[in-house]
Amino acid sequence: MTVSAGPVAVAQRLRDGMAGGVLSFPLTGFRDDGTLDPDGYRAYVAERLAAAPGAVFPACGTGEFFSLDEDEYRQVVTITVEEAAGRVPVVAGTGYGWAQAVRFARIAEDAGADALLVLPHYLVAAPQDGLVAQLEQITARTPLPLIAYQRGQVAFTADSLRRIAALPNVIGLKDGHSDLDRLQRLTLAAPEYFLFFNGASTAEIQARAYATVGVPAYSSAVHAFAPEIAGAFFTALRDDDHGTVDKLLRDFYVPLVELRDRVPGYAVSLVKAAARLRGHRVGPVRAPLTDPSPADLAALTALLTAGLDLVGASL
Repeated sequence: MTVSAGPVAVAQRLRDGMAGGVLSFPLTGFRDDGTLDPDGYRAYVAERLAAAPGAVFPACGTGEFFSLDEDEYRQVVTITVEEAAGRVPVVAGTGYGWAQAVRFARIAEDAGADALLVLPHYLVAAPQDGLVAQLEQITARTPLPLIAYQRGQVAFTADSLRRIAALPNVIGLKDGHSDLDRLQRLTLAAPEYFLFFNGASTAEIQARAYATVGVPAYSSAVHAFAPEIAGAFFTALRDDDHGTVDKLLRDFYVPLVELRDRVPGYAVSLVKAAARLRGHRVGPVRAPLTDPSPADLAALTALLTAGLDLVGASL
């Protein structure tokens, strides 16, 4: 079994990585018959890593964690760790109820992951005490550092944030609510070492707003298929090049969000379709997600071509 670095050391590695690049959430590759394609995934994740992300998060939402069985999960995390080879932190997804989350956590630990992103629990609404207890149960059963993900039915109060930050392994929070009032309260309640990052869908749209409340780091779905665009946006944002930021938002990101919002699940299936357009062997999405319609695929092709042209790249 691989022994994880301590939570403080992992948090610092993540902080350093977040300052230098976007957070990459790779797609999980499937064959046309829906089975896992380990070789295709290995080639794909190697290309994501070559594009210099700040960290890589396999088997999370964009990686269709919810559709993976335990053996597939093990293969995905293991391949990612092998390809990363210590160059960047590997943060694997886990989730469902705490008992299932712990099963996946132990697999990720055995595979050599550096930390875990705890995805929102399954189905039910829960009070604040229950949200805290979910993390208490997981952290008591794995030495891996945890990053909580608030989205959907999970939304922490400032008091709950203080409680989870006091747990020995909880090092950060990914926010998918985009409630900046709430997020500002959370950042002020957190200890100095605690990590925050923007996990909104198509996070670049709100990256400047998040930065104003002290959360400049973000995950990038666009990095999964067009690291040239994601990198250009990150650099422009870091350098306060507002003209370039506005142009990329206006001519690429906003139209992408409008296309994404046409159909539930397009936040993943459009990303996967775009990766296929770039020649990546990622295959289709698994049910209950659906691949884009021919009309939407044509619109995606045109938008992706235009977006790459903005940064001097091509399809």
